[in-house]
Amino acid sequence: MRLATIKRNGVEICGIVTPSGVLPLAALNEAKGTDWEESMLPLIRTGQLKKLTAWYNEGGKEELETIPGLVKKEDAVYAPLYRDPKRIFGIGLNYVDHAGDIGMAAPQGFPGSFFKMADTLIGPGDDICLPKLKEATRTTAEAELGVILGKDCRDVSEENWLDVVAGYTTIIDMTEESILKGNEFVAGNPRYLTIVKNFPTFFSFGPQLVTPDEVPDVLKLEVQSVHNGEVYAKNVVANMTHRPARLVSLHSSIQGWYAGDVLSTGTPRAFPLADGDIAECRIIGPDGFEMEPLKNPVVDLKKH
Repeated sequence: MRLATIKRNGVEICGIVTPSGVLPLAALNEAKGTDWEESMLPLIRTGQLKKLTAWYNEGGKEELETIPGLVKKEDAVYAPLYRDPKRIFGIGLNYVDHAGDIGMAAPQGFPGSFFKMADTLIGPGDDICLPKLKEATRTTAEAELGVILGKDCRDVSEENWLDVVAGYTTIIDMTEESILKGNEFVAGNPRYLTIVKNFPTFFSFGPQLVTPDEVPDVLKLEVQSVHNGEVYAKNVVANMTHRPARLVSLHSSIQGWYAGDVLSTGTPRAFPLADGDIAECRIIGPDGFEMEPLKNPVVDLKKH
């Protein structure tokens, strides 16, 4: 099943994605007399998402076509999946190629990790704003596979990691590399990650949540960093230094997870942004599988 949050009559509402558009959960509730949460984050936090997925796979998918209230694909304006995750957790340099971009080796024993603030978050079509700060001269974009946690948990084994996953999504994460690399004595020093990762608009999130049952083997997914419509870099999840099962399990034994937490798993490579650019994340897989691409225009605040 795939879900999205769309903008409708001034509010952001959750719905199920169909080939024709998005059916709001409010319309499903009205037609069926059900009481599904009508916003994405409460749907995840209450545990209803798994029950809704089961209903969908047991005949609900076909039934959706008969329920009134569908927002047609051409009329659906995506918002972020939700705006207030308790935590956004990023993994740095998780592919060897990206580590080379900033002159560092990919972390081996423990992943390079960092937190992002929820107020950096934007959605599909929103502007990525290059900072006004005069020292900020090179902002890069990073297409990534996002893992959304489905329950509060600690000490999850790698074998059972999918038990705590609500779904996957596309992410574009930004870094202000000029600051990260600006000191010749500590180039790439992780002390700077809080600064370089937390400018406003530096985390794009959505447009769709894809439940794990639609992705038989996450290791076969290919993540593509796309710059102005051209694939800048790509790699498959199997080539990560620290794969999703380890990331979910390891960090569950450190800070633990809350339902709705977002794990951004790392990028094949980052590309520099300029005013007027379009940054894009594409994720594809075997047998024609693909996620809805995530695209964001770029605005340089030094110029505007």
